[in-house]
Amino acid sequence: MTISGSSREGSSNTKLLDSLAGLFSDKTFEKGAIINNLPLFKPENDKHPWDENVLAWRQSLQESDAVIFCIPEYIHNLPALIKNALEWVASSGELVGKPVLAFTFTPHEPRGKKAMKSLLWSLKALDARVVGQLALFQNEITFEDGEIMVDEEILEILKEAIELL
Repeated sequence: MTISGSSREGSSNTKLLDSLAGLFSDKTFEKGAIINNLPLFKPENDKHPWDENVLAWRQSLQESDAVIFCIPEYIHNLPALIKNALEWVASSGELVGKPVLAFTFTPHEPRGKKAMKSLLWSLKALDARVVGQLALFQNEITFEDGEIMVDEEILEILKEAIELL
């Protein structure tokens, strides 16, 4: 399952995740539940009856074999959208032991380092099994007519990362 950390429609993070299916025709990549629709996490609301979007998010994680997160960096941190989504599974445990691949996709180096660190801290707290992390940059990967344009070296790195799942 792929999860984009950007709330912007048509974001480069979403485009990158959507392009994985074209790069790896032997694998199936399903989009996760829309985390944009999750209510703001409040511990007192983490009880029956749960919001239908929370249930859909938890179920999509539960049913997935592995998860790929791809996030931008906002003010040197992970986006609030991802933090909120992760908080909704802290008590229910859908990420416990789940293989996870963490990507940052930012304009250029060194951006993304602090967001990655924050994402990894959160995934560790949720007992996810992080199998790899990868910093990707928009000055090295572009999109034309919905297709990803990437050099062979980065393509090989992506392939190796996906194989870890």
